[in-house]
Amino acid sequence: MRTQKKSKPLLGIRVLIGRARHQAGALSTQLRQLGAQVLEIPFIEVRPPRSFRPLDTALKNLPTYDWLILTSVNGVDAMWKRMQKLGTDNRQLRTENWELRTGSPLHIAAIGPATQKAIEQRGIQVDIVPKEYVAESVVRALKNKVQGKRVLLVRAKVARDVIPNELRRAGAHVDVVEAYETVVPQSSRTRLRAALSNPRRRPHLVTFTSSSTVRNFVDLIGSRTAKSRARLLGGILMSSIGPVTSSTLRDLGLPVDIAAKEFTIPGLIAAILAAVQPEQ
Repeated sequence: MRTQKKSKPLLGIRVLIGRARHQAGALSTQLRQLGAQVLEIPFIEVRPPRSFRPLDTALKNLPTYDWLILTSVNGVDAMWKRMQKLGTDNRQLRTENWELRTGSPLHIAAIGPATQKAIEQRGIQVDIVPKEYVAESVVRALKNKVQGKRVLLVRAKVARDVIPNELRRAGAHVDVVEAYETVVPQSSRTRLRAALSNPRRRPHLVTFTSSSTVRNFVDLIGSRTAKSRARLLGGILMSSIGPVTSSTLRDLGLPVDIAAKEFTIPGLIAAILAAVQPEQ
């Protein structure tokens, strides 16, 4: 049994994952391999924007930009789908082809390694990935490079305005376009409440991978006050992928019991393991 516990350190731990359905797989698989019992109930659903016109216009004018910033895998996926729809050849974005067409390179910044990987899987080089995978770090990496430059930021409908505001202060001309929006999946409401009320399914911990997952979780459980949320969620650990997500948890009266030191899925898993196995 001791050997099994060593190879399966999360054996007997129930983990609730609230990532969008199409993105939960990697986190779920790794946690299951560590012995966790995983319950997937999405707190977030990704949908197309109400209109693609702003994104399409920006993509048609892409040669006029000096920098392209992508802040999520969802943004990468949505942008490339629209490029295909518009008949834009993916190879045209490659550095050598782009310079031949425009006379200057299009520089690309990705907020973190997952976004970088999604871009590079499409054969495109990423120029900058900040040391910390948050908006503030993107600004620090770019603020001395964008004065007088045109910047295109492709992101979700609802997002913090740190990047556009700060880069404009640094002298950049920034256009922000929505590639997708996130909504609360109403079908998750009954499933989530049932899991929280069933002792056999009640999670030992919940994973949060963005501020949207936190806000939507609170919406789904339906508790209006911090005190009622504390009663409903008593004994359940809240785990956060990064400082912005942690700040949202605290703002909504939820604790941050586990916080990733590296703001990635592997970093979140490492933090969970450290919390479950403090002696190691």
